Amino acid sequence: MGNPNILLTRVDNRLVHGQVGMIWAGSLGANLIIVANDEAATDPTQRSLMEMTAKFTEVGIRIFTLQHTADIIYKASPHQKIFIVARTPGDVLKLVKLGVPIKSVGLGNMHSAPGKRALNKKIYVDDQDMEDIHSLKALGVDVFIQDYPQDRARPVE
Repeated sequence: MGNPNILLTRVDNRLVHGQVGMIWAGSLGANLIIVANDEAATDPTQRSLMEMTAKFTEVGIRIFTLQHTADIIYKASPHQKIFIVARTPGDVLKLVKLGVPIKSVGLGNMHSAPGKRALNKKIYVDDQDMEDIHSLKALGVDVFIQDYPQDRARPVE
């Protein structure tokens, strides 16, 4: 099979919720959301909430561990328009290192926590996040900040 049709990868620590499920998936024209996160893949409560959100969008959803995402991504059908959602830049970096052909990553919500600093009003990073972002960029991945599809994407410096 050829390369999977990955439209966008987005980091959002809330994973799939109304904004991701309805606004982003719709504007991209995605017909499949892949949530790539080890914790969410094994948590029945998180899975059920995200599946319920996706049901309202009429977009398919799969919730996989990072390794399983890498194992199956090349089996995707050419008609699948894939929107990958990950919780952290580190999750995306692991996907790229596992061979998932991610070309661009949009940073969405990353909540404030002790030891994190603001990149903007919705994105807070710590040293590990920045190291992962720099590693992604060094691997040729375009990393940008964009709250909503209609907003201008701003590169992460």
